[in-house]
Amino acid sequence: MVAPRSSIASATANHPPLNSRKLLRRRAVLNRAFALTYACAIPALFYHHVKTLLHPATAANAVATLLLLLADVVLAFMWITSQSFRLYPTRNEEFPENLEKVVAGTGGFPALDVFICTADPNKEPPMGVVNTTLSVMAYEYPAEKLSVYVSDDGGSELTLFAFMEAARFASHWLPFCSKRNLMDRSPEAYFASNRCGGTEIDKIKMMYESMKERVKHVVEKGKVAEEYIIEDRERRALSKWTDEFTHQNHPAVIEVLLDNSKDRDITGNVMPNLIYLSREKSKNVSHHFKAGALNALLRVSAIITNAPIILTLDCDMCSNDPKTPRRALCYLADPSTNQSQLGYVQFPQRFQGINEGDIYCGDFKRLFQINPTGMKNGPNYYGTGCFFRRRSFFGAPSAMVPPEIPQLSPKHCPKGLIQSERTLALAQTVAACKYEHNTNWGHMVGFRYGSLVEDYYTGLKLQCEGWRSVFCHPERAAFLGNAPICLIDVLNQNKRWAIGLLEVAFSKFGLITYGIQSMGLLMGLSYAQYSFWPMWSVPITVYAFLPQIALLNGLSIFPKVSEPCFLLYIFLFLGAYAQDLADFILAGHNNTLRRWWNDQRMCLIRGVTCYAFGTIEYTLKSLGITAHGFNVTSKVLDDEQSKKYDKGVFEFGAVSPMFMVLAAAAIINLVSLVQGLMVAIVRRSGGGDAEGLVLQILLAGFGVVNSWPIYEAMFMRSDKGRMPTKVTLVSAFVVSVLYTGVSLA
Repeated sequence: MVAPRSSIASATANHPPLNSRKLLRRRAVLNRAFALTYACAIPALFYHHVKTLLHPATAANAVATLLLLLADVVLAFMWITSQSFRLYPTRNEEFPENLEKVVAGTGGFPALDVFICTADPNKEPPMGVVNTTLSVMAYEYPAEKLSVYVSDDGGSELTLFAFMEAARFASHWLPFCSKRNLMDRSPEAYFASNRCGGTEIDKIKMMYESMKERVKHVVEKGKVAEEYIIEDRERRALSKWTDEFTHQNHPAVIEVLLDNSKDRDITGNVMPNLIYLSREKSKNVSHHFKAGALNALLRVSAIITNAPIILTLDCDMCSNDPKTPRRALCYLADPSTNQSQLGYVQFPQRFQGINEGDIYCGDFKRLFQINPTGMKNGPNYYGTGCFFRRRSFFGAPSAMVPPEIPQLSPKHCPKGLIQSERTLALAQTVAACKYEHNTNWGHMVGFRYGSLVEDYYTGLKLQCEGWRSVFCHPERAAFLGNAPICLIDVLNQNKRWAIGLLEVAFSKFGLITYGIQSMGLLMGLSYAQYSFWPMWSVPITVYAFLPQIALLNGLSIFPKVSEPCFLLYIFLFLGAYAQDLADFILAGHNNTLRRWWNDQRMCLIRGVTCYAFGTIEYTLKSLGITAHGFNVTSKVLDDEQSKKYDKGVFEFGAVSPMFMVLAAAAIINLVSLVQGLMVAIVRRSGGGDAEGLVLQILLAGFGVVNSWPIYEAMFMRSDKGRMPTKVTLVSAFVVSVLYTGVSLA
């Protein structure tokens, strides 16, 4: 994209504007002024640490100051990298109403391939994937130009059966959506929100419920019984699931469930292509999780349709606006922008079912909505809700990496029927598990391998190659997904992200060297902020335990109230929090003070749990001690958990080492606060000086306020979601050992 100015519209003399980009000048000026002031305070803090280290009161003070210095160095680094999002805040706007006039002169709407990935029918219910698929099949987009590919990396006949049912239902659902001009085109979302009755609505709802029951029964049985098979082609497709067919060992399965060259809906209109794919797997061949599945889709779709535009979606990210592809084309089809460098258009991840206070920070507003507006060359790739130019997967804008066969080239134009024997045979070949061996796939071509966060890594490599991106954030969410509603699921998901981010941070494509050289300083710092995100564990863990342990032993490690450095600490703490609050509230979209408080609390919780454990696991893995794999986050909703989540009650039911550390931090903050207040009262009443403990008492109090849900779970609740007694006892023992050990030292 072009450099941001006060307002840039994409209008020319030949066509009306399709988009505009506006620099938020007032916000930018305030951010820069605050950054300058804050940047002057950080060296003063380091000067105080160095001065204390040179003249420590005791050996304990020297050790404590050294640890505080380490924590503050990490905090300073993270703050510096975060400023890259605040120097050029922009707002993009699209004008899809002008799109028809523009594309009319360029041959009409380009073809669009949609990739939807699922991996486990037990954790990702097939009906959820079906709803996502139906919602994009019903896009306000020429049906003959739309193809939907479903990747079933679990290789499950249950998922294929669900889509056979969905293909039949689509012939009724798509014209129903078009006739009524629905916004909610996921059947589940529509019937959940629609209270109006009527013969037609009741009929389509009955059809949906019937399909839902059939799929549910099949999933419960774990096999597709003969009674559920209607057509011979379904029987032939399902017959591939033999005793030798397993999740990790099976041939490629490609089934064209809907073909727009012959399939019509009940009104006689063309239907989009619907293709099911389960790539070949073998026990003797390693597989690259989601990125490998996406690359298989990329190759198979090239053989069958080879659309120039690709949308990637997670299986639970239903479309919430049927005009979304048109918004994306306001950038991808805009003749007035530098099309040779625009690689993708990223929509934010937004979620449905988030409770009022968003207690688990499920929306990740800073990651998915706030930071992207300030990335100078456009946002990173989130793994879902992203419209790619197919050409971007084949090397830098100026130099395309040629594929192994001409049919995989983005310039290739498929000919003939998509169900022809020749087409499907070639598609089977490129879906083979050994096809990528000794090729550029995953390294210079396609979605990139090398990290558990393959989406982040892919976006990084594309931008380093010279591609640019655009952040498209309309008022109405383009997609809505399901966020985890169980704390242990949230933490496990974040731990996997932490490991993957560190894999990138310390790889040869590290952001401090390779990233800045390839993308420039600001973009390099933006990506560095994400890749070193798990390092938040260092300062959060230090400040969660060290001042409190010192307070329990009556040791002052911070300046006294009467010293100038006391105000320095107050400014650094309140200044950072005030700026974070301002960013959060100004981002809009139901951002309240309560949600911000829960957001910062979850940041602290993640710091001492998943970020710390992810960092440890990455370190051990780097030393060859342990290994890790990709775990699918469960999309199955438990009724009891859902009720507690809706009420804003934390779920702690699992026995986990992460909960033990979290509980230990909560206990030590509570005990140190009580002890600190008692010591302060005794010293004051005895004429002593308690000024040196004020900052530690305030910090412990801040920890106690943030830990209130943990105290409830440990001492006040009796439901299944309470903190397990074993966790509480072990945590209390750890705290006592820490206290005793430091006291003896």
